[in-house]
Amino acid sequence: MGANEHGVCIANEAVVTREPASESEALLGMDLVRLGLERGSTAKEALDVIVALLEEHGQGGNYYEDASSCHAFQSAFLIVDRNEAWVLETSGKYWAAEKITEGVKCICNQLSLTTKIDAEHPELRDYVRSQGWWNGDSDFNFSEVFSLAADHLACCSGRESLEKQSGDVSAQTMIDVLRDKDSGVCVDSESFLTTASIVSVLPQDPSFPCVHYFTGTPDPSRSVFKPFIFVDDVKLVPKVQSPSFGDDDPAKKIPRFQEKPDRRHELYKAHEWARSLLESDQEKGQKLMSIMLDLEKQGLEAMEDILTRTEILDPAEVVDLFYDCVDTELKFFK
Repeated sequence: MGANEHGVCIANEAVVTREPASESEALLGMDLVRLGLERGSTAKEALDVIVALLEEHGQGGNYYEDASSCHAFQSAFLIVDRNEAWVLETSGKYWAAEKITEGVKCICNQLSLTTKIDAEHPELRDYVRSQGWWNGDSDFNFSEVFSLAADHLACCSGRESLEKQSGDVSAQTMIDVLRDKDSGVCVDSESFLTTASIVSVLPQDPSFPCVHYFTGTPDPSRSVFKPFIFVDDVKLVPKVQSPSFGDDDPAKKIPRFQEKPDRRHELYKAHEWARSLLESDQEKGQKLMSIMLDLEKQGLEAMEDILTRTEILDPAEVVDLFYDCVDTELKFFK
């Protein structure tokens, strides 16, 4: 997941379809997110970039740095900007997309597109006919055609959490949803951990900035959402950048990903210490978490002030915003 300076945001999920994902090296869902954000100035442009890359290069390869086994998946994307939103779901080079015009929409590990399709691969229906997955007589339902068994009937826990909210969905609402472990949105288990989280506020009025809240650390229920605004000459934050391994990076060696280097950045390591404190000393851990949530609240309030004020934002006011938030968080951890 990520965002760019144009207010385009993309999230992706790994999905399993009746067509096995290729284990051969190609583009991963995360590659397509990065390239869509790099080249798209609107949600539709980003979607067009992604599907063109799928057609040219395909998708596949190992999602994990694990030489012992290959974990390959197809991809689903939620692509939004200030004015429109799309859900794009794929299987190999084939794809379908729905433009979202109302309500709430989530993506998860099951396909969700049904008969409302606003754009699709030009050969999609011919392909599924040739596979015997659709006879051409009934309505074309993307998730029914491409899903394994009844996977498409499974509910998305994120959507259920959102639909329970009353009134407007705010940044705080989304943070609360992302921290919801009971629903399964936030996962913290021995086998899987929610890696990082983002909440983005995209005002339709272009005179207001888009505000993005990043954790930069895993498990949002124990992380701080820190605000970031794209401006010229924004101050870089080395403390949340993974170390560089140059030509020794397993991603650059052939065959790739035969070993797993330590990619943790400084904030990640400090956060691991804080998580261990929460588990080993409940009183001290809760006190630290209270301080962290107060820091988060201050950031939310400051951004709300920016989004409701009448005067135009001075970029100098936020050029080191995220840098300062990370620096403050690290000081509390130490």
